Amino acid sequence: MDSRNGDFNILLATDSYKVTHYQQYPPNTTKVYSYFECREKRRENIKSNKVQYDETVFYGLQYILKKYLAGKVATKEKIQEAKEVYREHFQHDVFNESGWNYILEKHDGHLPIEIKAVPEGSVIPRGNVLFTVENTDPECYWLTNWVETCLVQTWYPISVATNSREQKKILAKYLMQTAGNLNGLEYKLHDFGYRGVSSQETAGIGASSHLVNFKGTDTVAGITVIKKYYGTKDSVPGFSVPAAEHSTITAWGKDCERDAFEHIMKTFSTVPVSIVSDSYDIYNACEKIWGEDLRDLIEGRSADAPLIIRPDSGNPLDTVLQVLEILGRKFPPKENSKGYKVLPPYLRIIQGDGVDINTLQEIVQGMKEHKWSIENIAFGSGGALLQKMTRDLLNCSFKCSYVVTNGLGVNVFKDPVMDPNKRSKKGRLSLHCNASGDYVTLEEGKGELEPNGPDLLHTVFKNGIVVKSYTFDEVRENAQLKNKMENL
Repeated sequence: MDSRNGDFNILLATDSYKVTHYQQYPPNTTKVYSYFECREKRRENIKSNKVQYDETVFYGLQYILKKYLAGKVATKEKIQEAKEVYREHFQHDVFNESGWNYILEKHDGHLPIEIKAVPEGSVIPRGNVLFTVENTDPECYWLTNWVETCLVQTWYPISVATNSREQKKILAKYLMQTAGNLNGLEYKLHDFGYRGVSSQETAGIGASSHLVNFKGTDTVAGITVIKKYYGTKDSVPGFSVPAAEHSTITAWGKDCERDAFEHIMKTFSTVPVSIVSDSYDIYNACEKIWGEDLRDLIEGRSADAPLIIRPDSGNPLDTVLQVLEILGRKFPPKENSKGYKVLPPYLRIIQGDGVDINTLQEIVQGMKEHKWSIENIAFGSGGALLQKMTRDLLNCSFKCSYVVTNGLGVNVFKDPVMDPNKRSKKGRLSLHCNASGDYVTLEEGKGELEPNGPDLLHTVFKNGIVVKSYTFDEVRENAQLKNKMENL
């Protein structure tokens, strides 16, 4: 795939200071080798209730490679554009025009680098190498870290996919405890984040990252990203249902809320339908309108087309519990094999307000304590799912670990005295899964010498070509909750 997408110019897609770095490496440098990891953060407060994120889901590199790095990315026009921009930006001629002209002439504008990475969807403990980058042409030693800026943006899909999977683990645990099975797990956390992200591209990347773990989404942009950059055997990788918003309720007027509910229920009588019910008074809606006025209509629905009541305000845990109690009085629940209450199959709720990984944990724990099965509920999450995170969440880092200068290979690293967490790895790296099933990163080229099994880093990009791709089905399979301990 060629990366000619609109006006994008890889020569301008780097941090300003990198423009001058070709002049800063030691004379006669011919190789720069760097790596990306989610650093393992040493815990200072072991009593902290915050999620630790001990492992990460590797996802999103393929999108960046195909969209931005593949194909002919350097042209005469783009080199000239960059030259002019940087002259004004620095008020000085510091741009490596000859270096980029060399890439254009010698490599037809293709990037002479090699990237090795773990398979997309892999679940890897923090502190291990996830991908490496090195130049394949000794004249282009400076190019390795030029592309750092673009490549490190994988922090975002990795973080979304990891956070989403951690929530899947929580839901799986409580489903097993309160239902005895994982039925419907893939639809328990729905993406409500489209309007809460910074751009259309963020929406597409973030939503696709969530769909690594779940199948429910209202962020259509993620479907487009998956189909274009990964591919899937399914006609569509994410699903949704008809749902009301406040405008479709309040447009009827406060005195006609019941009519709005009835109209929407009848319009979507053969499929699941979600109806927001807190435009005025969620408890009155559940007690009087749903529990009395429209009760017969609800009871006439099938398990395949349930009414899904959506609260959208108040303290999430308190609201969910009170709604369940009211509905439980009006629609008597049954006790499942685990001894937990389950509403009739034609009636469910979805909590989509104030949901993040911490409130999710609080709600399912509270439901368990009040003997309600997690079968009764699904969740929607918006900003907390796709936007409320930074590169620091998983300490994503790209560092040089090996250079060749004057024909001599040197293992290099950083080790700041003020922060041992930022100590970087040395030399050429490889990732292995040992006999005990543990992942280990071998430094200083030792992976070629020790019997630790095959290197899990595979070449995915070389000299401007994506040489290995993963389907979204493969990504999902790699990210599945395979370890039974994850479900307990």
